[in-house]
Amino acid sequence: MEYRIEHDTMGEVRVPATALWGAQTQRSHENFRIGDERMPHEIIRAFAILKKAAARANCELGKLSPAASELIGSVCDEILDGKLDEEFPLVVWQTGSGTQSNMNVNEVIANRGNQLRGEDDKTAPLHPNDTVNMSQSSNDTFPTALHIACTLSLTERVLPAVRTLVATFERLEQENAGIVKCGRTHLQDAVPISFSQEISGWRGMLEASIEQIEATLPQLSLLALGGTAVGTGLNAPKGFDEVVARHVSELTGRAFLPDPNKFHALTAKDAVSFAHGALRTLAANLMKIANDVRWLASGPRNGLGEIRIPENEPGSSIMPGKVNPTQCEAATMAAVQVMGNDATIGFAASQGNFELNVFMPVIAYNFLQSARLLADAILSFDEHCASGIVANRAKMQQNLDESLMLVTCLNPHIGYEHAAQVAHKAYDEGLSLRDACLSLGFLTGEEFDKVFNPEQMV
Repeated sequence: MEYRIEHDTMGEVRVPATALWGAQTQRSHENFRIGDERMPHEIIRAFAILKKAAARANCELGKLSPAASELIGSVCDEILDGKLDEEFPLVVWQTGSGTQSNMNVNEVIANRGNQLRGEDDKTAPLHPNDTVNMSQSSNDTFPTALHIACTLSLTERVLPAVRTLVATFERLEQENAGIVKCGRTHLQDAVPISFSQEISGWRGMLEASIEQIEATLPQLSLLALGGTAVGTGLNAPKGFDEVVARHVSELTGRAFLPDPNKFHALTAKDAVSFAHGALRTLAANLMKIANDVRWLASGPRNGLGEIRIPENEPGSSIMPGKVNPTQCEAATMAAVQVMGNDATIGFAASQGNFELNVFMPVIAYNFLQSARLLADAILSFDEHCASGIVANRAKMQQNLDESLMLVTCLNPHIGYEHAAQVAHKAYDEGLSLRDACLSLGFLTGEEFDKVFNPEQMV
């Protein structure tokens, strides 16, 4: 491989000749050979948005030439289009402020911008620190990129995925209207419920998660940019934070505002921790829904078997004809990963020592993985499982007819204790509830038939 010599304040560094990054990126690349987890592409995308917005703001405030602002914006567009993905090789396990990823972006923008600038251009060359990082610090850019990335991942990926599954459940509610089945509590038979009511519970959980996620967005909309190194705004022009937030809003189509307390913005990661709590809750809801579906589909002969789900692939390398609820399993694995990520983010958010939190890369990695996993798992579950749910009406009716908890409708007529005697007698002697009740003399056949109507119990 051919190399070129780059330099930073610590001296000279060999950098691959074709790479657009510079000395600080190369030092990080060599010094942190830890794991395979690269800085999430969502963070790089967010950095491109904020660098373009910062260049526009610096230009608007008279600190940067229009030509330089345009050059920076052009490279940021290339980053957003995915044209420079290979130029961001750094891993998550680096400095906790994310300084090296900020400089990675600065160096790529400067070097690529100078390529676009051309040799005959009379404007000054772009410099990663003095030009691209103008009015900024890694300490305010990384938390800003974090908030932008988290906001976009929730609004562009997670919420649309959840709404897709909500729509599927709404359709299933309508298609299964009027079907009565056995309810269950404690994994034991309970009083009847309609299948539509059961599905509405799933839908309601997802709608609640949507509301909870949306409630986190106002805090994520507050940006640290303008605080620079410790929150004082040193080296940033007056009003820079407001102008930057306006440009970020224009570039993303989302409303972002400057955080009024930059000291809080730099040291605390409570907004991200709070938002991930909503993702953890969504994961818990997804776990419950997927488990319900695989329980109801269990069998097909020796389980509940009350619903049929799509058969997507063979389920066993040894048992011919076996088909498993694989989409449910994938969804629940994603859910437990998100729950683990929540613990990591909670611990990391507690580490805001003095003026800066230095666990930001791992917070970013875990949050964005959770958002990605949940969005993908929900869409996969919807397409390959939930959309194809079909009620097994015969099995539902059979299980309902055999349920002893239908005896509950007799409580107002013979009392709780007598009804319990009926249930126990029916179970112990293998009788129907009607025969047990008549045998005990609590009701006549005519009276029993008049009050015993499972369809009216829902």
